[in-house]
Amino acid sequence: MKIIALTLLLVLPATALLPDLLEKLWPEQNDGVFDGVARIPYVDLLNDNSYIDPFLLQSMKKYGFFYVVDVPEYSASLEQDYMKAFFALEDDVKDEIAIRRHNPANKNAYRGYCPGLDDVENTLQYKNLYNIGPHETRAPTFKQDDSDIYAKLRYDCQEPNVWPETGNCTFDKVFKETFQAGFEIRRNIGRAFIRSIARAMEYPNLPTLFTEDEFSAMGLRKYPIRKKINSNMYSDFDGTLLRELEHIDSTVTVLSTFNNEGLEVLYKNQYRTVPVTGENSFLVNIGKLVDDLIDNKVPAVRHRVAEVDFDRYSVTYFLGPQFDADISRSMSGAITQAGQKYKIFGEWIKDYLGAIELFYY
Repeated sequence: MKIIALTLLLVLPATALLPDLLEKLWPEQNDGVFDGVARIPYVDLLNDNSYIDPFLLQSMKKYGFFYVVDVPEYSASLEQDYMKAFFALEDDVKDEIAIRRHNPANKNAYRGYCPGLDDVENTLQYKNLYNIGPHETRAPTFKQDDSDIYAKLRYDCQEPNVWPETGNCTFDKVFKETFQAGFEIRRNIGRAFIRSIARAMEYPNLPTLFTEDEFSAMGLRKYPIRKKINSNMYSDFDGTLLRELEHIDSTVTVLSTFNNEGLEVLYKNQYRTVPVTGENSFLVNIGKLVDDLIDNKVPAVRHRVAEVDFDRYSVTYFLGPQFDADISRSMSGAITQAGQKYKIFGEWIKDYLGAIELFYY
């Protein structure tokens, strides 16, 4: 890997310090399974510094993910502390912002709090979730218009966030500001990743599919200590007890695991523990839909969360194409798997979210 790096870095300006760059991208080489995963500095990613592109692409091709590191003015500890405080709130406070399946007074189907432990025997998840989106206000009420059959769907996709009101104004304010800022950081990472992969693969039109993000989502997740075993939660692959079943994502994922172990990815036909993101980094991977759009040149990595003996917290952010994005064909013009049924992302998301609401929410 370092031989490849040395070759690629020959094209860098003479002022670039090779040892410093190698230390940035691969800070440790201890012969671990994932030591070769690229660690891309946040500022370089967002500033579209093209030197990162081959490293990012190589990491995605080999491992299916990479890390974004050295994020200015970001504190994972602060986020996790506020997550712990949120999930520790009294149930009646959280119920006020629960999604409509759990609280009919909330019109939102997706944005809000979702208790996931109320049906342990039947659920295929073992977590509580609080979902945040890009909208703070609701779009104007749609009017039925036969010329735009997607008007209601556009409206439904723009659910406003609902934030906790605890009576503690300081907590409420800082909680909201912390996760609004965290949402923006992750959205910046997701979009910058798309630009980088587009440059590396010479797909200049790829970023145009992600100009807007009407249904991007950030989920604050708590996986509580298991008090009762759910027989549905054993792995079909190797029998391991899980908190999150094996799956492949759909869009672009930006993940924070903090210092909480449990995440495992399938690598060379074996599930292996992924290093935590820690205090100041994020993990990025892609899902099936995006993989198809880039002609399956990068794997959509299969992953899961194994059982651990502590309350586990994580934050997942998903960046999808804009509502009108044509997902029927890949960048090379091949028909995608989604394209066999759908033309635009808005059609796909309608069925996808409907299945999620039925399946989990």
